[in-house]
Amino acid sequence: MEPVVVLSLLGALIFLLLILGAPMKPMYFLGQGAIRLLIGALLLFFLNTFGVMFDYSLPINMFTAIVTGFLGIPGLAVLIFADILLIP
Repeated sequence: MEPVVVLSLLGALIFLLLILGAPMKPMYFLGQGAIRLLIGALLLFFLNTFGVMFDYSLPINMFTAIVTGFLGIPGLAVLIFADILLIP
């Protein structure tokens, strides 16, 4: 699937979750978790897109998306640090 289609679908899903919200508390927490997971995946996607210029990429999987989504930019920095310095 093309990146433009993926970004459009993810953006539409985030928009719907933000606008509609979730009426029940458990659904609210699931929705917030899904939003954070999608934002983490988007950050990783942009890192890989711009990392091509520096010949660098970080895999987009559930673990990296969760770390990036819930910790934000510092989590992304830790993943990059671990990938460059700790993992040979």
